[in-house]
Amino acid sequence: MFALSPDLTRSATAFLDLPLCSVLLKEDARWPWLLLVPRVAGASEITDLDERDATQLMGEIRAAARAVAAEPGVTRTNVGALGNIAPQLHVHVIGRWPGDAAWPGPVWGVEGKVAYTEPARAALIARLAAALAR
Repeated sequence: MFALSPDLTRSATAFLDLPLCSVLLKEDARWPWLLLVPRVAGASEITDLDERDATQLMGEIRAAARAVAAEPGVTRTNVGALGNIAPQLHVHVIGRWPGDAAWPGPVWGVEGKVAYTEPARAALIARLAAALAR
C-alpha cells in the first residue's frame, strides 16, 4: 500500500495527483520547488519502476519542469532524484536563476529557509496546478 513518507511531508505540502505522481510544494519560498512522488509502494529508485511507470514519470517531470520554468524570474530548471535523506522515490524540480539564494551551487543545505505567506502559497499552487493540468 502506498503512503507519502513523513520524511517528505514534514517539509512539503501535497497539492495535486497526476496519473503517476503526487505533487508536493517544498515549503521554502526562495525557489519554486516541486517534489514528484510516484505512487508505487516500496519504490526508492527510478529503476524500481516498470517501463510504463518510468516513461510516465519522465512525462510528469517534463510537465513539472515546464510549469516551474514559467514562474517569474526562473531561467534554469534543476531536476534531481537523490533520496539520501528521504528514501521514498521522489524527484525534485526546482526553479533557479542567477543570484538566487544558492546560485550557482545546489539548493540542498543552504541555510535560511523562508516560509510562504498563505496567500503566496495559495497563488503559487494555483498557478502550478493550472499549468500541470494542461
